[in-house]
Amino acid sequence: MRLFALLALFLLSGLVSDAFAQRSRRPAQRPAPPTMAEDKKPDAEGNSLLRIDSLEEFEKVSRTYHQNTPFALPHAMFVIDRRLGDRVYYVNTQKFKYHKDFLYATGLAPLGTDVYKTVYFAPDRRFIVGTIAWQKPVGKWTWEMWEGDSATVEHIGAAHRVINGTFFTDVSFKPNSTRQEDNGRSASVGIVTQDDILRNQEYMALNPGKAIGRVHIIDTLDDTVEIGDNEIIILRELPVTLPPVAGIIVAKPSSPLSHINILAKGWGVPNVYIKDADILFKEFDTKWIKLDATLTGYTYRFADKSVLDQYKPPDVRQAPVNLRVRRLAGLREQRAKDSVIYGAKAANQGEILNSTMRGFEVPDGFSIPFFWYDRFMKTHGFDKVIDDYIDDMEFVHNPRYRREKLAEFRERIKNAQFDPQLRTQIIARWRTQLGARPVFVRSSSNAEDLPNFSGAGLYSTVPNVRNADQLIEAVKTVWASLWKFEAYEARVRNYIDHETVHMSALVQLGIDMERGGVMFSADPFGSKGNQVAYISVVCGHNDQITANGGMPEQVLVDRRNGVVRVKTLSQITSTLRFSDAGGLAEAPGTCADPLSSRILSDSEATRLARIAGATKRLFGGKKEQDIEWGMIGTRIFILQSRPLPDVE
Repeated sequence: MRLFALLALFLLSGLVSDAFAQRSRRPAQRPAPPTMAEDKKPDAEGNSLLRIDSLEEFEKVSRTYHQNTPFALPHAMFVIDRRLGDRVYYVNTQKFKYHKDFLYATGLAPLGTDVYKTVYFAPDRRFIVGTIAWQKPVGKWTWEMWEGDSATVEHIGAAHRVINGTFFTDVSFKPNSTRQEDNGRSASVGIVTQDDILRNQEYMALNPGKAIGRVHIIDTLDDTVEIGDNEIIILRELPVTLPPVAGIIVAKPSSPLSHINILAKGWGVPNVYIKDADILFKEFDTKWIKLDATLTGYTYRFADKSVLDQYKPPDVRQAPVNLRVRRLAGLREQRAKDSVIYGAKAANQGEILNSTMRGFEVPDGFSIPFFWYDRFMKTHGFDKVIDDYIDDMEFVHNPRYRREKLAEFRERIKNAQFDPQLRTQIIARWRTQLGARPVFVRSSSNAEDLPNFSGAGLYSTVPNVRNADQLIEAVKTVWASLWKFEAYEARVRNYIDHETVHMSALVQLGIDMERGGVMFSADPFGSKGNQVAYISVVCGHNDQITANGGMPEQVLVDRRNGVVRVKTLSQITSTLRFSDAGGLAEAPGTCADPLSSRILSDSEATRLARIAGATKRLFGGKKEQDIEWGMIGTRIFILQSRPLPDVE
């Protein structure tokens, strides 16, 4: 009974208490247009409404693009939770920019995990998400989904019923792809198409702005097409996703509420619909232009020297490195300043280990400096391979080819002969310092925790390494992970010089955690500089959190008064523990308290929150910290701390 009481309390106080007061009204049958001119500062503090019974309620949670113009578009996001009987949340869209922000902030999705596939592609998805808007050209309310959403007939039909049963007037479905239109017609719902809205319209400023860039006309965007952030791209079809670009022109009618337009707004670049743009701009393909797109029209001119002088690409950043030190060093011998020798992850662990902080342990370990990675790469000529790749136009401009070549390159690294001298040193240190016990071999590069580039999750860790041969193979695996496709792409987008990046390896005593998790020293959705620590926890090792293995337990702890708020209980019914053969093995079962269903007690959560605050102070007190931790019994282990880039 206590479990059900806790769940009910969470649903009513954790989510619904954030909703505004609800009233049951009979939906009006006559559409009413918003004013479209109000100042859209947040009208209320709540997260959502469970119904919208009037135009006034809609305007409390909506935001408006192009306010005070004939092109104004008032709209509000919605989330339908199928697990809770198709409960709909009309999201306070003034407060949350994306659906995922609302899901994270309310505890409906684990903070930091990737909800992309489960929200937009899973046939058995828990959530249906979209946006409701007033379409002035046709005088109708519509609801729509992201253009890449693979919603089924059932999803569209269910969403249509829920929205029309909880909104104050009739709402039509506006499909944003041919698939959605076909499924909408099969679901027998009222449809308004983008063509209906933009009929006979040849231009629409989805996001006005100015740009200087190279024109790139793209017929179909697949994994063979390379896009540069200095390009003004012309799209015949809206892609599923898009990297940062200088400007966007779509050749077919598109919604201002599209995912691509939201990205454009975030990047601050123009995004416009120009009918048949792929034909109109054909002769300008690969040429540099200056584009000026306003709400009512656009102009452009070829980029002569005076225009190109205005284009200032960011400087390529050199990853800092010291290759003079060849000595393996224990964590206690390292400080934060040694990140140029052993990488930020190891150096930060050394800083924590040598601090006066109390109440936790740092597993012992040692690091292999960048010197040995550099020697290994040069001995086998791998540094020349990288040079050749960077000079190979097929590698540079074809993502599919680049992915294949990087996969081959990593295998070559893992299969290459290891330096016998270094092998002897590593194994000897493992046996003497760590007692030949199981270890984690963790990545620690100089291309992470840089200003405006965390590099989190890009490189590999090999868990529960149990013998000498596995240990050496794990070091090579970690070294090779520097050349993962995702890591390479992230460095390109952040202008980091590939020829200066190096990888260390941290060999750290393995702790077979009974409970593990991630915590932030502040709530990312709270006010700036808040004292509320966010903690997520699962039974066993925390890989199920970082790999999006399901809903963990999530709690917020106010460090000022010790108040603990449970956002979600864990829905994961298995644990990851050490396997006798090495690595981690999944086993059924949970460590949650049978009465409360809690994994962490309030006192344990408070202890962790204090550690998070102390860790922030240790590293200067300005940057919030992202901390990995684990527990055995009452013992707390800190495994990593890095700056949290999105929270000041």
